[in-house]
Amino acid sequence: MRFARRSRLRLRREFVEIQQRGRKLHAGEYLVLAADNRLGRPRLGLTVSSRISGAVGRNRVKRWVREAFRASAAAWPPLDVVVIARSGALAAGLGGARRALEAALRAAAGSRR
Repeated sequence: MRFARRSRLRLRREFVEIQQRGRKLHAGEYLVLAADNRLGRPRLGLTVSSRISGAVGRNRVKRWVREAFRASAAAWPPLDVVVIARSGALAAGLGGARRALEAALRAAAGSRR
């Protein structure tokens, strides 16, 4: 199943804006930044540095984060979310990505009340 274009952050200026005005959450092997949007749906942006691993490892981490986000997207409020992988992301696997996004979702839901 594809990760729809409308569900992605693609432009550098979108990433920079979220880094400037978004809320930060350190969630295990990931740093999650979230900012409100007016689109009525959540969007995801990913940053996985080459320091994490080679191309295969980076792509694997990105697939895990996209899958974790896709599985919980219906529960997300309309936010732009940027996930930055840290050095332990490859070892944490899909479970680590799910835990990080669940923690970010709880934090986002708590701050919106």
